[in-house]
Amino acid sequence: MSPIDITFFKKIKYMKRHCLALDLKDDPLLIDKYEEYHRNVWPEVLASLQDSGIEHMEIYRVGNRLFMIIEVGDSFSFEKKAQMDADNAKVQDWEVLMWEYQQALPMAKPGEKWLPMEKIFEFQKEN
Repeated sequence: MSPIDITFFKKIKYMKRHCLALDLKDDPLLIDKYEEYHRNVWPEVLASLQDSGIEHMEIYRVGNRLFMIIEVGDSFSFEKKAQMDADNAKVQDWEVLMWEYQQALPMAKPGEKWLPMEKIFEFQKEN
């Protein structure tokens, strides 16, 4: 049996996962348009996600509820992302446009959009 090559394990990035929720306006035409925009996200917005330390992002929808999963590297913080977004005119244009389709969750405070979700269960297969 050959020794294990630990260089593979050194390359694995351990990322933190954040899950967030937001609602869309409950209008099928607006929801379709929102999804259309997300099939063609502006390159500047994609670049800002990468530059902020987001490694992977997925958004799911059921009805008008959105669920976002982001996996982030060590350099990511929500505060840093917010500041980068505030300093990026194209990202601000995107956010204004998306707000035409989005609405805050009922429990959101004024000005809050995507709210962090609390993990309440986890299952891990035993070896």
